[in-house]
Amino acid sequence: MSQEQSQQPQQPPMFPGRPGRGLGHGGRGVPVVKPKNFKGTLRRLWQAFGKEKKVLPIVFGIVLVDAVLMLLAPYLIGKSIDAISGGEAALGLLGITILALLISYIADGVLTFLQSWLMAGLSQRIVKNLRASLFDKLQKLPVSFFDSRPHGELMSRLTNDIDNVSNSISQSTAQLMSGAVMILGSLIMMLILSPILTLACLITVPLVYLLTRSIAKKTSVLFKNQQVQLGKLNGHIEETVSGIQVVKAFNHEQKAIQEFDAINTELSRIGMRAQVLSGFLMPIMNVINNLGTAMVAVVGGVLAVKGMISIGVIASFLSYSRQFVRPLNDLGNIFNVLQSGVAGAERVFEVLDEKEEPDDVADAVELTQPRGHVVFDDVSFGYQPDRPILKHVSFEARAGSTTALVGPTGAGKTTIVNLLTRFYDVTGGAIYLDGKDIREYTRDSLRQTFGFVLQDTYLFSGTIKDNIKYGRPDATDAEVEEAAAMANASVFINRLPKRYETQLTENGGNLSQGQRQLLAIARVILAKPSVLILDEATSSIDTRTELHIQDALMTLMKGRTSFVIAHRLNTIRDADTIMVVDQGEIVEKGDHQSLIEQEGVYHQLFFNQFKNLEATAESS
Repeated sequence: MSQEQSQQPQQPPMFPGRPGRGLGHGGRGVPVVKPKNFKGTLRRLWQAFGKEKKVLPIVFGIVLVDAVLMLLAPYLIGKSIDAISGGEAALGLLGITILALLISYIADGVLTFLQSWLMAGLSQRIVKNLRASLFDKLQKLPVSFFDSRPHGELMSRLTNDIDNVSNSISQSTAQLMSGAVMILGSLIMMLILSPILTLACLITVPLVYLLTRSIAKKTSVLFKNQQVQLGKLNGHIEETVSGIQVVKAFNHEQKAIQEFDAINTELSRIGMRAQVLSGFLMPIMNVINNLGTAMVAVVGGVLAVKGMISIGVIASFLSYSRQFVRPLNDLGNIFNVLQSGVAGAERVFEVLDEKEEPDDVADAVELTQPRGHVVFDDVSFGYQPDRPILKHVSFEARAGSTTALVGPTGAGKTTIVNLLTRFYDVTGGAIYLDGKDIREYTRDSLRQTFGFVLQDTYLFSGTIKDNIKYGRPDATDAEVEEAAAMANASVFINRLPKRYETQLTENGGNLSQGQRQLLAIARVILAKPSVLILDEATSSIDTRTELHIQDALMTLMKGRTSFVIAHRLNTIRDADTIMVVDQGEIVEKGDHQSLIEQEGVYHQLFFNQFKNLEATAESS
């Protein structure tokens, strides 16, 4: 890792990670387990319902009607039993009660389906909006956020955690409504039938409450840790798959498998503990419920022998007691689902609460027809306040000129580019573009001024034409082909069966590195930016192709301000200004010839590199 990379911020809000360069990818980090605010997250989740709250009264109405029907069923069963014992005179009443019982069960099935259908639609709409908000938030976060966050972990929040929220809403909301109504309604019916039997039944309620509460406290921590561990696993998978060529090149497969096994084993261990502990609820509650049923049977039998209640009342009461206890049992499962959903929601809200890129200043203006005159005025910057990267850097790049940045890795070259594009803001001094502080321009119009060709290019899934048009979606096919020809990309594109309509896999995995770089250069050529930033733009291209690319780049750079970061010094000999950056300072500045004559740092770098090339040529 370079010094420049290592000095980027380790941001504390979510979890520390291995930071990367501002224009590159972040690394995989270890999430930090933090205390969770269950009630606060539930309140925020309730706010996320938004307009969908109007559906809940409808669902509650269905639940209420369904509960009334289910509360009527045990009463009808009791009446049926009493009617049987009443002889032939009660057969008519028996037929009526059985018909009413059949109708109530059919209606229950219809209402349950309707309730499930409404809740499924409601949960999916809420989650759709939440997922859209999270993705929209990711587009507004600064580059510094992604530099210190593992990408796989962020993907886990957008997928797994959102799914947990969806399951929690669809399964828990209606069950909580139905459970509350059934508990209250069953309690009222039990009191009406027999206060003594009700007292016998309620003896088990404190046991259920204490059990649920004690287990829920432990499972909430375990489910939270399970989500964190799952994020780590996703991060490792994403990192390994993305860098599979490097893994194989360094024979790192076994090590990658071992790392995966370690994370996977820990995830399995935590998941097993969570599932086993939460699984204790049902068996133990069944024991408690059976104790309650036995208590009701004993007391009911004594009362029946004494003629205080009928057999039908006992049958009805047993049904009501099961309806009363069943929601209490379900609370354990509901609470587990709710815990998992809340843990996922909290991880989503953590990202939504992250600080976005600063808003444009109130009087910010659009940057129109930029000339590209850049001035760094006493600029200082550090990713961490106590570790400065740039120290009082001042220089001027005239419009249309080419400025090359050279120096050792970690010297601050990429940081200069990051500040110019406002991926980061200066901590001291100011940067001017066409005579105005870049902070006085709108950020969107400022970044439209720049075109990037990076050492590690990135292509998106889609056609070759779509990737070239990424910076100018309104470009015509003729303009796309012209840009590809200027970048010398048309040669290999025309050899493909579908030419510009060829589908690319993620990051152009079905192309060579050189071909991907050619497409990236074509993309910048088509965008026609006023300021070019070339960061080792030809480093991944063979020497023969590089000659063609250099010609294309020279044509592209004419009339445009260009900043070239290069380690191969022979590629920047024609630059108007060459700046040698070392330890955050510009130690030398001038054109190639003047710097050679100074016999300073640049002179030494150039001839050392030239000697290395000669030695390599002789050995070959």
